[in-house]
Amino acid sequence: MDERRQLGQQLDEIQHRIKELEIRYEQYFAGMERREPYYERREIAKLLRQFTNRHIVWTDLKFRCQGITSRFMTYGQHWDRVLRLMDEGKYHRHVAKLSSTPIKAALVKRTDPNSEATSLQQELSRAREACGLSAGAPSTDKIATFLAAQREKITARYGDRPVVFSVDSSGGKPRIKVSLKK
Repeated sequence: MDERRQLGQQLDEIQHRIKELEIRYEQYFAGMERREPYYERREIAKLLRQFTNRHIVWTDLKFRCQGITSRFMTYGQHWDRVLRLMDEGKYHRHVAKLSSTPIKAALVKRTDPNSEATSLQQELSRAREACGLSAGAPSTDKIATFLAAQREKITARYGDRPVVFSVDSSGGKPRIKVSLKK
């Protein structure tokens, strides 16, 4: 039983190192790292070769080892393909997409939150009057803070896709609705 636990811990360690290596390669491809993490990759490959030459009795650990090995091989093929494209000059980093004009225009358009917050505040107050609510709409600053927080959440989840804010009073109480622009 002790050998089984030890094998499981070794596989956990290898899996963790593969995840770290994946992150290092992504940083290298994005231009954040100056050198390819070649030596780390070589060490993990050496560890995995030791596991493939080893006779593992437990089926679940054998299956897990095969899965980790195949995932590492798949990553290796992907990394080799991207490295080849980089050598040929055909690989374009994802950050290069920000230089295109439509995205720049959308980013410039989104940098003026006060005008959007003001118009939303006016729409919200009109919708509150139409619903018969007596209290006024939130202040422009509060709406601008809300919009910035929502943009941050959407950017974290969907990337730099443009968003549209509108007032929705379908539930009897007006609220600001956030949706992605299509």
